[in-house]
This record gives sequence, structure tokens and C-alpha cells, in this order.
Amino acid sequence: MAVLIAGRLASGKRAFSTMPFSRLISASNSCTSRRMSDEAEILAANAAYYRAFATTDFGAMSRIWADDNVSCVHPGWPALIGRHAILESYQQILSNPNQDRIEPRNETVMINGSEARVLCVEFVAGAALATTNLFRRVGGEWRMTHHQASPIAALVAELTSQPPSNRLN
Repeated sequence: MAVLIAGRLASGKRAFSTMPFSRLISASNSCTSRRMSDEAEILAANAAYYRAFATTDFGAMSRIWADDNVSCVHPGWPALIGRHAILESYQQILSNPNQDRIEPRNETVMINGSEARVLCVEFVAGAALATTNLFRRVGGEWRMTHHQASPIAALVAELTSQPPSNRLN
């Protein structure tokens, strides 16, 4: 079976062609595969970030960060703008012998072209932090462009019952 495909030529005129249905499905699966591959690569980059923390590897941490248009907000710190300021902060954090272990959980990846974000919860010394890690594809690799972690006042459990019907929220 063939599928009729409509499009426009550079001249602006409409053009039609046919493509075997099996090739169309193959092309669609290729996009899905690429997206899944991107997600795996982004999760690997995110894991590398936390591995650099766990091993106090400043070299690995600096390779994770993009060269420009980067920002970071550590819990309780002011916003850091620029690679130099960010790497200086990580140098201080990683050289602290009392730095608590950070465990990321519940990673969710959202991809938009060459940019992506990972939302997760970091557990640090019994505290939970809502975290966003932004990545951008640079030279074929996913590099971090933003990290922000903020304390969560209380972990919210899923509601098991519906609120009374007379309530608005």
C-alpha cells in the first residue's frame, strides 16, 4: 500500500508524491527511536552530573557544563551566572570533606529539539530538594546549562480519596 504525500516545492507550487506505507512507518519509528535515544543520553548526562558529586570529580563536573549561557541556583545560594562562577562554586562544594551524598530520584525527561530538562527530587542528608537540570545539545553531546535545587517543605503523598464535592479545590 502507498501513501499520498503533499508538500510544496521551493517555487511555492504544491507537489504530490507517493511513499510505500512500510517506509513511512519506518521513518516514524526512526523519529521515535531518536527521541528514546535522546532520552537515554540525557539521563546518562544527568547521572554523570550526580556521579561527579559522588566521586568529588571536579574535572568530570566541568566537562558536564556547557561553555556559555549557563546558570545555577544551589539551595540557599544566590543565582550564579556564567561558567566561571558556577565552576568556582562546584570547586568549593566538591572540596568540602563533609559534603553529604546526593541521591536523585524520580527523574522525568522533557525534550524540546536540542534542549531538554530533567526534573527530579534530590535527597540530601534527609532533606528533599525539588530539582531542575537543563541540558542543551552541544557538538553532539548533552551539556548542562542550568541547575536549580530548592527545599521541599513536605513530601506530598498522592491523595487516595476525592475531596468533598462542595469544595472548589
